[in-house]
Amino acid sequence: MSIARWITTAATVAVTALASSPAAAAGGPAAGGTAAGGTAAGGTGRPAGLTAPGTVTRPVLSRAEAAPFVPANYFGFSGPYAAPVADPWRPAPIREAPPDFVVGGRGFATVQEAVNAAFRKGGTKRLYIAIRPGTYTGTVFIPAGTPPLTIYGIGNPRLAFTVDAIITPAAWAELVNPGGSRYAQGDPAWDMFQSCATRTSTNAGLCATVVWGQSTDLQLKGLTITNTLLDTVDRGTHQALALRTDADRTQLEEMHLISRQDTFLANANDVERIARVSVRNSYIEGDTDFVFGRAAAVFDHTRFHLVSTRKPSGGVIFAPNTAPLYPYGFLVTHSLITADAGYKAAPTGFLGRAWDQGAGTTGYLPGVTPNGQLVIRNSLIGEGFTTTAPWAPAATTARPFTASIEPGRDLNDVNHNRLWEYANLMQPGATPATTSQGELRTN
Repeated sequence: MSIARWITTAATVAVTALASSPAAAAGGPAAGGTAAGGTAAGGTGRPAGLTAPGTVTRPVLSRAEAAPFVPANYFGFSGPYAAPVADPWRPAPIREAPPDFVVGGRGFATVQEAVNAAFRKGGTKRLYIAIRPGTYTGTVFIPAGTPPLTIYGIGNPRLAFTVDAIITPAAWAELVNPGGSRYAQGDPAWDMFQSCATRTSTNAGLCATVVWGQSTDLQLKGLTITNTLLDTVDRGTHQALALRTDADRTQLEEMHLISRQDTFLANANDVERIARVSVRNSYIEGDTDFVFGRAAAVFDHTRFHLVSTRKPSGGVIFAPNTAPLYPYGFLVTHSLITADAGYKAAPTGFLGRAWDQGAGTTGYLPGVTPNGQLVIRNSLIGEGFTTTAPWAPAATTARPFTASIEPGRDLNDVNHNRLWEYANLMQPGATPATTSQGELRTN
């Protein structure tokens, strides 16, 4: 069953269960649910704080407030954050055309070799790389200047590598390029490799990724990308990216991205300019800030799965670091947010937190420090998450989460967080998040 169909089926089952429960029929919370913050005035049994405007720890948008937070607006602008340019992007489903290059079988032995060939072919026409079934070990760097490129899998091939951000840049260089066997001076990705190998920091940082794309109009479909560090380390800070994308108009479909901390970085490499990312019908797994970054990204019909195998409490899914004056960071719509049995037994998971990037020494500076923006709407949230305060203090600064609930509130007030919900459905055993109109939407 496809991920999109699985999500739709799960949502339908949940709606049916909620509608048929005795408590729902009586006008109260769903059977087995607990009201977040008590019941609303008037004794209706509707959870207080789950209708707009919500609470300062769990804000909810009204229908009017939610109206701008749709894919067309997240994808509607390009250029500098300071002066966005109307530039509608309407990503169509990724097409699997006959390949220009093949990896596996009698084709290239590595994905990197095929990427290098595509770069060298050049031009403006879209090129296609097909990857045959199998596991391909090693990093893949897709440099800026590569023609529009589609990399798709046949039979869900797996791209895998083990890399931990805590190693030194020199150790990283030897790990990803042993004896100079993978990247050499003159190769298309040499500059990307060198930018990490020559870092003056004490660790590899965000260079610790399996696949790294810097090219505009990159498409990835039908691949599993795994940073296989996984549970081999303690619950401490071990960034281990599966995928990092830096450029505008990046598309992912039917992808499986698996790691623990920092699984997917939807980045804008130029901190002054907008980068847009579309993720559809995919699966992303991790335990700490495992979907993060500055991009204007829309996640549609995607499952986010929080796991406890390395970090049994306090896990966080989203960590956007949106430019402080730009209104569109991450949008999650028609998706599924789940946690494993460990979190279901002890619900301490967080939906997300802001990433106050660069403010470790100064503290959060309103209007200067990134202020993560995220709306989760029309989605199904499973068990395992804290219900009264599902948003954690900010990364880097530990800035406490707080949202405005004042009438006429400014949704982009730099003095408050910008993490919101709208019209979500809680899995049976929890309570439905409704708008002020009492809607319960699944499509």
